[in-house]
Amino acid sequence: MWWLVNIFLTVLFIIEANCYRKKIEVDKFDLLMPNVYPSRDELYLCTPIRINPNKNYYIVGFEPNATMHTAHHMLLYGCTEPGRNDAVWDCGEMAAGPKDPSYKSGKPCQSGSQIVYAWARDAPSLTLPEDVGFLVGQDSEIKYLVLQVHYMSKFPAGKLDNSGVFLKYTKTQMPRQAGVFLLGTGGAVPAHSTEHMEVACTVFEDKVIHPFAFRTHTHRLGKVVSGYVVTGTGSDAKWRLLGKKNPQLPQMFYSIEDQTPIVAGDVLAARCTMQNDNDHQVSIGATNEDEMCNFYLMYWTETAPLSQKYCFSPGPPYYYWSRASQGLGNIPNIEASRV
Repeated sequence: MWWLVNIFLTVLFIIEANCYRKKIEVDKFDLLMPNVYPSRDELYLCTPIRINPNKNYYIVGFEPNATMHTAHHMLLYGCTEPGRNDAVWDCGEMAAGPKDPSYKSGKPCQSGSQIVYAWARDAPSLTLPEDVGFLVGQDSEIKYLVLQVHYMSKFPAGKLDNSGVFLKYTKTQMPRQAGVFLLGTGGAVPAHSTEHMEVACTVFEDKVIHPFAFRTHTHRLGKVVSGYVVTGTGSDAKWRLLGKKNPQLPQMFYSIEDQTPIVAGDVLAARCTMQNDNDHQVSIGATNEDEMCNFYLMYWTETAPLSQKYCFSPGPPYYYWSRASQGLGNIPNIEASRV
């Protein structure tokens, strides 16, 4: 008799789950540059959308509308307040050189800055796992979404651009909230050398986060970017690989195979292995001739996402895993630097 009851409950669960999925109506919003004219090389432009503050929305997918021949990369910021209230502004804070008088300058976000999505090198669309979404609007710190596009080169006269991303969203409440944790470094890579740019931060918040995707980002010198969760210290340290990729491949979000939850006290660590064959030093900076070392970790949680959104180190020659305050031992030097 009990086996009949179990079968009935299983069938009922499947029916309810399918009904739940059918109730989810997914709409699309086009967050695109409003036909802008990039009038110089290495221009960063931002454009915002204001989210209805009286409703909750859950972003469940991203479809890029850009090519690597036009845009070096795109970032989607969630902001409490945008950097400006203009339709478009120059948001290249780190970029050197003259400013374009056609656009006023400002940060992507004035307050409450966090990364929601990132794209580069012709990465494909991203769909979040079932029941997972980025909460924006009424019950979220995210009141605005700001699209940032880094244009590599000046456009020919008369040519305009509408690069951006199509957002898939629903008003149906998602039981799991998505978040992004960004690890990055400063520092420099000396001429004719191979250098490790490394960063590590402890998770202090009493929350359980479930990693499901990662993304790497460097410019031309990057050979391998790897990310880990470290438990224990010294000789007891255990390193669990989150993800590792050649950053010269499409810089999409890749699935994490070991989705063991991350808890308070765990250390998130990342390394970018850089090879500089130039006759000059290359430093972290905003242009394509500079470098970047970023590891993006996308996760979901059954509570609010982590308050801590970023983890940065000074990078070489000032910071290495071997000097980290967490006392990292058993560093996987060979494994972390090869695909």
